Amino acid sequence: MPDKHNPDQPMIYQIRIEGHLDARWQAWFEGWAITQQDNGETLITGEVMDQAALFGLMRKIRDLGVPLVSVCRLSPQSK
Repeated sequence: MPDKHNPDQPMIYQIRIEGHLDARWQAWFEGWAITQQDNGETLITGEVMDQAALFGLMRKIRDLGVPLVSVCRLSPQSK
């Protein structure tokens, strides 16, 4: 049976995009961690309280015009 999410706790997501985002984007992503990978991709990792917040972040990524590779929800222990 899948784990139930406690609605009072934020969910942790990791979004992978093609290309590197530099540190100047950190403020635009409001506290999300931006990690450049050796393979030329960027990981954007952070917490969201609900799906609406996640979709807001996805709109920001869409507006950058960079290819989306994946979106994964992580377990709280993965943070």
